Amino acid sequence: MASEAQAHIHPSAVIEPGAEIGPGCRIGPFCHIGPEVKLGADVELKSHVVIAGDTTIGPGTVVFPFASLGQIPQDLKYRGEKTKLVIGARNRIREYVTMNCGTEGGGGITRVGDDGLFMSSSHVAHDVTIGDRVILVNSVAVAGHCVLEDDVIVGGLSGVHQWVRIGHGAIIGALSKVVADVIPHALVAGPRGEIEGLNLVGLKRRGVDRKEIAALRALYSELGAGNFREQARRAAEEGTESPLAREVLEFILGPSDRSFLTPK
Repeated sequence: MASEAQAHIHPSAVIEPGAEIGPGCRIGPFCHIGPEVKLGADVELKSHVVIAGDTTIGPGTVVFPFASLGQIPQDLKYRGEKTKLVIGARNRIREYVTMNCGTEGGGGITRVGDDGLFMSSSHVAHDVTIGDRVILVNSVAVAGHCVLEDDVIVGGLSGVHQWVRIGHGAIIGALSKVVADVIPHALVAGPRGEIEGLNLVGLKRRGVDRKEIAALRALYSELGAGNFREQARRAAEEGTESPLAREVLEFILGPSDRSFLTPK
């Protein structure tokens, strides 16, 4: 166990030989850390946290009681292959959160970015990729192989179907069922999620220029006028000077065999 002398470890915590504990870590009562776990500097485990498998947690992340990280996937195809969970820096992982390692068929890594907030009882399944500054509200379930880009917010009790992509800055309302890809900066709501507009509040909070927002709104209107991919292809061929509009078009025309949630 590395750096034990520079960490604060409660006597009741169980740390398996081989685990790497970074300087300044605080490990509370009744935590269990497996032999392949690597904790960066200043990671804090409040109490009763279980970390298993080949799991890496970045500096400054705080994990609250009864979270379980790095356990094997809830996937019947998993056969014990060597896979990983990689969690970035400065995340807040609240009570009863679960994050599973990857599978061989999904690339072998579940990856979480930096500065995220994962509220109580939220779930990140195998082979998911989550960007920076993502918020999963209480009891959100993200199924296997999903991609959530930077600055995504998913409202409480929502479910995200496997293989779905949610683009940069999109917001999903509470109690939504998301079964298709969501374009960047979209606002999704409803029991069976539908795009109801753009995440204008989020764009303004991030200080996006009004001209950029206007260009994005114009593209949004254009995409809702006909065949979604075909409209996106035409818009891309015509070109745009707006980085946000280009981001949306690249997302739509990118590699995916799933359908999209489309504007009303």
